[in-house]
Amino acid sequence: MALSLKKEAPQKFEAYAIANDMRRFDLLVEDLNTELSNAWAPLTMEEGLTAYAADPFDELEFVIVAVDRADEENLGPAANIISTAKSLGCKVLLVAHELTPVSLHQLMRLGADDFAPYPLPDGALSDSLERLRNTTSASPEISSEGRNRNGMILPIYGISGGVGASTFAVNLAWEMAQYTKKTNKRVCILDFNFQFGSVATYLDLPRREAIYDLLTDAQNVDKESLSSALTSFKSKLAVLTAPLDALPLDIVGPEDVEKLLKTATASYDFVIIDMPTTLVSWSDKVLQMSETFFTVIEMDMRSAQNTLRFLRTLKAEDLPYEKIQYALNRAPGFADMNGKTRIKRMSESLGIALNIMLPDGGKAVTNSSDQGLPLSETAAKNALRKEVRRIATSLVDMAEEQKAAIA
Repeated sequence: MALSLKKEAPQKFEAYAIANDMRRFDLLVEDLNTELSNAWAPLTMEEGLTAYAADPFDELEFVIVAVDRADEENLGPAANIISTAKSLGCKVLLVAHELTPVSLHQLMRLGADDFAPYPLPDGALSDSLERLRNTTSASPEISSEGRNRNGMILPIYGISGGVGASTFAVNLAWEMAQYTKKTNKRVCILDFNFQFGSVATYLDLPRREAIYDLLTDAQNVDKESLSSALTSFKSKLAVLTAPLDALPLDIVGPEDVEKLLKTATASYDFVIIDMPTTLVSWSDKVLQMSETFFTVIEMDMRSAQNTLRFLRTLKAEDLPYEKIQYALNRAPGFADMNGKTRIKRMSESLGIALNIMLPDGGKAVTNSSDQGLPLSETAAKNALRKEVRRIATSLVDMAEEQKAAIA
């Protein structure tokens, strides 16, 4: 196979594969032939730097940049190609062989949309290209008209494992994204459970390598680096999933979280955060920056005891516990008078107000999560879905009222 384009036979390609020496990536060539047939062309780095002048990158769908350890002495050409491709609206896949983490991080920061190790596992190239096709609308969502949005931060915290906090967070974010689709409002959800977050599972989204780079260099995060780590769900909701591998929760500190949230709120009107159950050094920072801090509990002894511990911690640290909004999941039905009595007794004994009642959605909730879809997509008439939609609309309306009052 020729390693340069034939000038005498111009052809429009779906992808360029660019490397200093494509012969070092023979397995990638085989995969590209399988996936794209004759719709791709190999280029050297030098050819790649000038190709867009004759055949603009913005007519391509993908630019695949392949680098290995031999290229580390001079990453400039690869960096320039990635930057050029991104500026012209192309999706960039970085294929790296034995690259050091520092070099990999440097190239990912320039805007590469996905990363694949070489040699690629079976089906990895196909999966990567499919992910890139499905995230073509994520970048426009990161900002609008270049303005800062001063978004509202809405964390969701489960008082103990299994109370349904992640389910509530995912469905609330999706309902808000649906409700704001006719306006210029933007919604994103951030999975801050860096170890075992399940937002990606509940929305059937890939966990991207760029998320690790974002977290390990959070102090330098900007709109572009945040955009490169986000994934789009149905072109309406931007999602920061948990990392590919389980990471310690203290991989970020309070200052890092503050920078992440300030960047997110500058790009989105509503920032939903799925919080870990464990309280960490940056939990108080999220609480302080939040508009409302939703805490999901159940009507059992475990939730009651954990709520008391949680309240004592907030008061001991002089934190704004008045921001806490308690949501009782799997609340008893309207006609369950015994259940209502138990709710009243629990509320009085804990000294909290239970203003949000989330009905038991039954098996439909589990089925929806297993399918990787929100309840509105699988069980639109489900009682839990209706209540979450009501909460979502009230939050959006409240934000509009606040904006009008300030104006």
